[in-house]
Amino acid sequence: MSVSSDTETSFFLRHEFAIRRLHSLLGIVPLGLYMAIHLTTNASLLNAPETFQRAVYLIHSPGKLLPIIEWGLIFSPLVFHAAIGVWISRTGKSNSGQYRFASNRRYTFQRWTGVIALVYLFFHILHLHGWFHSELWLAVVRPQGFASFRPFNAASTLVLAMQGWFWPSFYFVGVMSCVYHLANGLWTAGITWGLWVSPTAQQRASKLCTAIGIGLAVIGASAWWAAVAPDSDDAAAMLKVENRMYESATASGMVTHNPEKRSASSEVAADVGED
Repeated sequence: MSVSSDTETSFFLRHEFAIRRLHSLLGIVPLGLYMAIHLTTNASLLNAPETFQRAVYLIHSPGKLLPIIEWGLIFSPLVFHAAIGVWISRTGKSNSGQYRFASNRRYTFQRWTGVIALVYLFFHILHLHGWFHSELWLAVVRPQGFASFRPFNAASTLVLAMQGWFWPSFYFVGVMSCVYHLANGLWTAGITWGLWVSPTAQQRASKLCTAIGIGLAVIGASAWWAAVAPDSDDAAAMLKVENRMYESATASGMVTHNPEKRSASSEVAADVGED
């Protein structure tokens, strides 16, 4: 056990410089960029379900290439960033030396929001997407209220998934933790990469990152409200809009026919229409 432990420790210590910089870089691009786009896309539901559904169609337009894009640009960087983040959190010490121009609370909040964000993303993916797309697995988790989002009925299934009090509360805390973690992470990444090292430069960067954080918090709160404010009657009205858009989208070739990405209600409605 000691040999394995020493080998693992020595590997990280030998490559700590590169690992920490790759960790901070991936936290910004692609993960931070994706989060900003994701929140903005969800906030578009405030405008209309049509706006949100068109954005989701665009995201799913790559078709069979989408899983490759998701794993290459989102999930793989996320796993690496999370794993190294846990390692840093477990081995990290007070930042009073390196970050002596800011409160230690900022460093502590960064670590805790990272933990909260990790837990949030873990259950967010389960709640809306079910982790895996295996039919056998989905048959187990969907009756438990998970894997409830359907991309081709985006607004209606999202709204129905966010009914009650638990999930809205969980998502609000999770989204705000992600926003803080990214905004403050931009500031610490600048120090890691040597972009701002003097007290004056760090103060200016702090103001910039605070402004970015406030902007993302507003967008995130808008996306959250767009999902939790409508009720089941609104979701039923959204479903009708989505079904109409689906026919146009498949006819134009924007997306291919895929019943797995539609809600059960949509498929029943389609079968009734054909009959």
